[in-house]
Amino acid sequence: MPGEIWTQLSSAITGLVLAWVMFEKYFPYQLRGYLRKYSQKLMGYAYPYIQVTFHEFTSERLKRSEAFSAIQNYLGSNSTKNAKRLKADVVRNNEPLVLTMDDYEEVTDVFEGVKVWWSSSKTVPKSQSISFYPAADERRHYRLTFHKSHRDVITEKYLEHVLKEGKAIAVKNRQRKLFTNNPSEKWYGWKSTKWSHVVFEHPATFDTLAMETKKKEEIKKDLTKFSKGKDYYAKIGKAWKRGYLLYGPPGTGKSTMISAMANFLDYDVYDLELTTVKDNSELRKLLIETTGKSIIVIEDIDCSLDLTGQRKKTEKDDDDKSDKEKDPVSQKKKEAEEERKSGSKVTLSGLLNFIDGLWSACGGERIIVFTTNYVDKLDPALIRRGRMDKHIELSYCCFEAFKVLAKNYLELESHEMFGKIEELLGETKMTPADVAENLMPRSDEEDEEDCLNRLIEGLETAKEEARKKAEEEAVSKAEKADKEGGETSSQAAKENGEISAEAAKENAGG
Repeated sequence: MPGEIWTQLSSAITGLVLAWVMFEKYFPYQLRGYLRKYSQKLMGYAYPYIQVTFHEFTSERLKRSEAFSAIQNYLGSNSTKNAKRLKADVVRNNEPLVLTMDDYEEVTDVFEGVKVWWSSSKTVPKSQSISFYPAADERRHYRLTFHKSHRDVITEKYLEHVLKEGKAIAVKNRQRKLFTNNPSEKWYGWKSTKWSHVVFEHPATFDTLAMETKKKEEIKKDLTKFSKGKDYYAKIGKAWKRGYLLYGPPGTGKSTMISAMANFLDYDVYDLELTTVKDNSELRKLLIETTGKSIIVIEDIDCSLDLTGQRKKTEKDDDDKSDKEKDPVSQKKKEAEEERKSGSKVTLSGLLNFIDGLWSACGGERIIVFTTNYVDKLDPALIRRGRMDKHIELSYCCFEAFKVLAKNYLELESHEMFGKIEELLGETKMTPADVAENLMPRSDEEDEEDCLNRLIEGLETAKEEARKKAEEEAVSKAEKADKEGGETSSQAAKENGEISAEAAKENAGG
């Protein structure tokens, strides 16, 4: 009878549960281990499948497994057709949702005719506890199941294929970021990091960059060669990094160039503020925390720290040594005050090791960019080849750069006023930023001719100001020369008078 069957079934289940509880509570732990070991061995003869588990976190606390992330990306792209439960997320702006397999879901995959099963699960702690690291409490994992006859195919080919494809998908879907370094006081505590970031959304590209076409193509080829040079750099025994020095007057597009480079290579950007770094040790720690496929930027390096004059300080220290011996108390106060004002103890040597020392080889595929308005102020050791491999001068606007700006701002490729503008650009200096400001329409009523006329007026004004400045400098130089000539004549007359007086005195004495 159905009623009797259900009664017997419930009694059997109750008995099994009671036996399991007694087993867990009273059976010796050491014997339990042997029992599990041999029971699994026995099951292996009857169960022809092998299981491989990939945990979310490695042995190091809160360090996410790269293999787990790669598998998650791979399954996300392959599970949308088979899985019934999916998780959705947005990883890039203005792009469709990215779907991944939800917990406790299973999907199948086929590789070279071999069928495998992937399942996702997580382990929830039995007891509730207060933790400063709640992300580590729930431990998720993926489990791969396949027939034991396909062990070689899976371990030698399939897993390598999954990891490679997963990493490629991560690069494609990742949202690029702009990082800035945090002060060291904020490096410690829950969820504290050495770098904070925002989404990198700068729209600059090489197509919109105001620069000669030939120069742009040269830079693009250099960047492409670097990004594909992993094996080449390993062959020649160099760290996979490259240094760029961007120099030129303010407003010539140095920051825009960095954004164009990042967009061209699809790299993250780390904007390093040296004034918040206390010493060389902190600088190294920041370098270790950067990732590959990134551009590390130090803008206006001549203003960031007094790195240019540190080699000259030795002479000054020698001069101050005697003063310190005379008055050690006041000298100590003076040194403390100078240290307080400087704030950072990053040295030129520390920065050189950062960009070209042993620590620079930690990781790979990094570009280091320095920008400066005054390249002559920098120490030659800082910008020599091998550290700053490519020097790029960004100068005043030329006619070819103007045509790029005219196309960007006014959608013009030619105009009757271009001839006049070309003539004026050859006679005067104006930065691309100033040219762009003149070309930008300031109201809906302004048309292309209004903007071009405003640019011509600006160029003519700049030309006139440059002429007046040159005349003033010439007059000042002439006055200075006359003054020096007058002082020389007076000095000569004075010397002649002294000689005559001495001669008269000698004659009188004779």
